[in-house]
Amino acid sequence: MHRPTPPPHKRRRALLLPCLAAAAALLLPATSSYADPEDDEKPSLEELNERAESLEEEYDTELVQYEDAKDDAEKAQKRLEKVEDELGRYREDVAGLAAAQYMSSGLDPTVEVVMSSAPQNMLDNAAMASQVSANHSERVVDLVDLREKREDAVDKADGKLEDAEELVEDLESQRDEVLAKIEKYEEEQVPAPAGGSGTGSIPASAQGWGWDGASPRMAAIRDEIVREFGAPYPVGCLRPGDSGDHGSGRACDFMMSSGGATPSASNQQLGQQIADYAQANADRLGVMYIIWEQRIWHSANPGAGWEMMNDRGSITANHYDHVHISSY
Repeated sequence: MHRPTPPPHKRRRALLLPCLAAAAALLLPATSSYADPEDDEKPSLEELNERAESLEEEYDTELVQYEDAKDDAEKAQKRLEKVEDELGRYREDVAGLAAAQYMSSGLDPTVEVVMSSAPQNMLDNAAMASQVSANHSERVVDLVDLREKREDAVDKADGKLEDAEELVEDLESQRDEVLAKIEKYEEEQVPAPAGGSGTGSIPASAQGWGWDGASPRMAAIRDEIVREFGAPYPVGCLRPGDSGDHGSGRACDFMMSSGGATPSASNQQLGQQIADYAQANADRLGVMYIIWEQRIWHSANPGAGWEMMNDRGSITANHYDHVHISSY
């Protein structure tokens, strides 16, 4: 039995239904596990920061290794928010197009332009209709791309948050060991001297900024290293107002060059020797952590070895021109 062909507008409406269904799916908000207030199992970045700050207060130091994880998580969240804002604008745009189709005669605006034309204007309007259709298509394609970008941003934000959570949990698991070390080194005040080493003199040229402000333990560590290896450039210690260990005099920078320049090959080797020496004698000296060449080593977790740090943008900020040593 031959069925009558439906009118053009009904055929067009039937063809539009799958497209509108797809558009409706695109317009639905996507869900994210990142910073979901209803997700009790996943702490927010704010909660992790509070836990890290609590550890910093107990240790009276800065958790340098957590700063990178926190920065990564914050950057990932900002990227996610930017993509979501852009996605929201495109959703509204495509929603307006879909609403226009429903509120009109049921035909795609492209078809209406052609059907309402005078015969002599048909070709011109057909060209305009083609352009309208192309513009709509670009909007939908952009929306699809943004959805994919958002999914990628959610995955990265969730991953960075998980990294930060894992690091805080590791630091909390080391709490008892760190507090025991702090108590031990507070009672001892200064490290026991190394047998038969560190017998050289300390030249005036080695005494850099904040030299006299170093804590007793850090001063002893500094003097032993200078006697053992010398100091090609001044060693800086106390930096008033610094939020890290320099502010309390519990850190010194052993410079291997000046003016932010890359150290010579011999001074780079010397810096590595100083870092190795501080690492090998960390328990006796009371070294908390060492930073050298964009890597950090922490005595509370020696098994982790040297861990890479984020790029801070310069030779000095990345510790390529000096060995940073912090003490308990």
